[in-house]
Amino acid sequence: MPHNPPRQTARHTAESSHRRILSLWFPRLGAERVLRGEPALAEMPLVTVAEIGNLRQVAATTQVAEGLGLSRGQSLSEAMVLCPDLITRPEDRGREATLLAALRRWAGKFSPWVAEEGAESLIIDLTGCAHLFGGEEALFAQVHEDCADLGLSVCAGLADTAGAAWALARYAGGHGIAPGRSGDAIDQEARATRSRARKRHWVKGGPAPAPQVAGTAPRIAQPGGTRQALAPLPIAALRVEADIATGLARLGLRQIGDVLTLPRASLARRFGQGLMRRIDQALGTLPEPISPAGAPLHFAVRLSLPEPIGLEADIMVGLERLLPVLCEKLRARGRGARRVRLELSRVEGDTQAIEIGLALPADQPDKLYPLFEMKLGEVDAGFGIDRLRVIADVTEPLHATEHKGGWAVAQEAAGPRSSGQDMADLIARLGARVGLEAIRRARPADSHIPEKTSVPLAAAWSEAEAPGTWPAPTRPRPLTLFSPEPVTAPHSPHVPSDFRWRGRRFQVQSAQGPERIAPEWWLDERQWRTGVRDYWRVTTADGARLWLYYAHGGAQSGGWFAQGDFG
Repeated sequence: MPHNPPRQTARHTAESSHRRILSLWFPRLGAERVLRGEPALAEMPLVTVAEIGNLRQVAATTQVAEGLGLSRGQSLSEAMVLCPDLITRPEDRGREATLLAALRRWAGKFSPWVAEEGAESLIIDLTGCAHLFGGEEALFAQVHEDCADLGLSVCAGLADTAGAAWALARYAGGHGIAPGRSGDAIDQEARATRSRARKRHWVKGGPAPAPQVAGTAPRIAQPGGTRQALAPLPIAALRVEADIATGLARLGLRQIGDVLTLPRASLARRFGQGLMRRIDQALGTLPEPISPAGAPLHFAVRLSLPEPIGLEADIMVGLERLLPVLCEKLRARGRGARRVRLELSRVEGDTQAIEIGLALPADQPDKLYPLFEMKLGEVDAGFGIDRLRVIADVTEPLHATEHKGGWAVAQEAAGPRSSGQDMADLIARLGARVGLEAIRRARPADSHIPEKTSVPLAAAWSEAEAPGTWPAPTRPRPLTLFSPEPVTAPHSPHVPSDFRWRGRRFQVQSAQGPERIAPEWWLDERQWRTGVRDYWRVTTADGARLWLYYAHGGAQSGGWFAQGDFG
């Protein structure tokens, strides 16, 4: 006889099949990041300020500042009127992004599927993970406890969909933090107005019902109860545009439940498909996948010293131990280092850093030793260095090469090195002195304009052109090309017998030309508004060989100009 499983097991299986999404919103992230570095300001009103054009606005507030009536989006002048003792700090998007990335790594303890959502929130797929923490309520408590230990305010929401979890985190639970002013029509209504509206509908003879305040829905939606959890929330919780929420509010549709009962066709016709897409995402009929961020590649090694050191030879000995280990990590991931930083921690408590760059990705220690040795003269050991740390900040994929036998290696070693490798080593050595960004190479460009026949590129981040790539010029070109400089000469297209340039007078001995050059007709080059040019190779009596041209005039007046020197 077949055995039928109990109903409780079947019901448990159905409930566990629901996807469960947790949304974490950190509404005071920017201001509380400042408090983490300046804890003495915890009892003072503090805001971070963002500059938007010529307007300075409040970007984030602390709980103390919110208690005084300040909110994000206010102008700084208005905030100073409300709170003359206000303390301000500039907004730092970079550090806030770093803090959010650290919180993403922390949230990995609850589930491996964690993604950043915007600048101050995380989205977590908790499917099948909540029971590891004693259930969803216990997990909720753990989240709030951890964030309190970190000194951060958090608003959480848990539902079957990412859209519903986002809505519950920001608009449910009565946490009193408004995500924004636009669209939240219910919370903007006066409390007395809502009270009078409820009294008008009270039936005489029964007890007066207690007023219901919007935004007091639970922040954990039961599996399969997404529609019921979203119904009392304002329209803005659907993540729609502010004008859509305002338009619905003018029609008296202020809650999500009011919209869910209306025909879809009429809503789409009047408010567009964007509203319908957000509704479908919140209810789960339109999938909204979560793509967790991959772990960043990190290549670093560290050496703590029992006694402080201060000699360059001792530092190089430490590098001889660290660089092979770093290169082994790079080879294990198929990467090569393009930029490597050496951090030296002094016993005084501060840290010095020297950085090298390479023209080609490298995973061999012998490519890094000489570059660091060239820059050790910049190190001030002070009272001694007690820790060395080497980090490969910038890496690139490095394709594996075929290993050759002993005879092939001996023949290759006996032959000359490739010019490309020699050039890469030269660029790396020069870059250690002057910086890789200062070394440039030219790449040919398809243009007849003299100053646009080549494009400068960073030599370390570009490849050399193959032989024969440069087009052969139809006419000789000067060795030195500079911006056009006015020449004092008669305003005539014929080569003058003498002219004045750079404060000197020159006598023309011979001239070859003209070579007429016109700019691209589809571009508006400012320097070419003087019209087409006739270029001449002029040799003066004192031996100067100059490149002069006569501009025939256009939007600006023409004349004679010098643009090059043949040397």
